Amino acid sequence: MSGRDYMGIPRDKIPWAPTIDQDTCTGCGECRSVCPNGVFELNESEVKMKVVHPENCVVLCDKCAKFCPTESIHFPDKMETKTLISKLMRERAGKRDAGV
Repeated sequence: MSGRDYMGIPRDKIPWAPTIDQDTCTGCGECRSVCPNGVFELNESEVKMKVVHPENCVVLCDKCAKFCPTESIHFPDKMETKTLISKLMRERAGKRDAGV
């Protein structure tokens, strides 16, 4: 899924991906079951989930966190991310208007 855009913004410019608290994760796999994008994988040696494809996470989606029984999945602040997206969209529009 690399090389994708979100609303015309290169996905790698938007820091939206889950993190997992390894101290509380039980490796239950609920996040992997809920996410259709292959973001998660089981680290079998530690029996903990890990984020293996953060770029596959859909921007502003945090559905997996709601299914985590130990509340181990965390995301960046949604309002900060929306503000960043708005800024990047304005910059993109300005470059387009300037013919860049």
